[in-house]
Amino acid sequence: MVIPLYDDNPFERARLPVVTWCLIAVNVVVFFIELGSSGGPDNLDSVSRAWGVIPAHIMHASDSVIPWRIYATLVTGTFLHAGWEHIIGNMIYLFVFGDDIELALGRFRFLVFYLLVGVAANLGYVVANASSITPLVGASGAISGVLAAYLMLRPCAYITAFVIARIARIQAYWVIGIWIALQLYYIITNEQDDVAYLAHLGGLVAGAALFALMKPKDVSLFECIPQAGEETA
Repeated sequence: MVIPLYDDNPFERARLPVVTWCLIAVNVVVFFIELGSSGGPDNLDSVSRAWGVIPAHIMHASDSVIPWRIYATLVTGTFLHAGWEHIIGNMIYLFVFGDDIELALGRFRFLVFYLLVGVAANLGYVVANASSITPLVGASGAISGVLAAYLMLRPCAYITAFVIARIARIQAYWVIGIWIALQLYYIITNEQDDVAYLAHLGGLVAGAALFALMKPKDVSLFECIPQAGEETA
């Protein structure tokens, strides 16, 4: 188990990561609203079914009187969570990695990036599970895109993380690489533990593609990889 705690920020903090903090705040507030509306952490299913992504409903949204509400769940589902462990885990990853991508893209572009990746991850899950009536909730699809962007941006940045039973300082490509390897392993083995690993994979692919398209021209990728003909000390 690898749990990131904080990173050695490669940027000079010219601006506060306001959007990242606001996204975390919105997720937390929505989670407490879920708890209040459903009667506690053991009764979140009613909110999830109302505002989570249900693939079968999305696929037949055109048959609905108010299809916009069904399509809206592609966004609203990204801000819902199924329990304490779910939201805490997602928000830790967003806190550690989101600020760097926000600083690289700028606040508005980062917000658009985050929402688009979340929708793309949800759509990928819908296509792969078209007949499912089980609601999909959680920010992990969008956060998967943030991880893909971070891996492209600063793969060699050092992350302080809880690794198995101790605190270690390891490079980002190990932290994110292990996480990606686990997602692929669970997809290949068809792990049945109520985690939408296909949404994570969709978020990774969408995040990599969108970050390459949306990044400013002065933001370089894979900076720690030596260029051809260069020597490193």
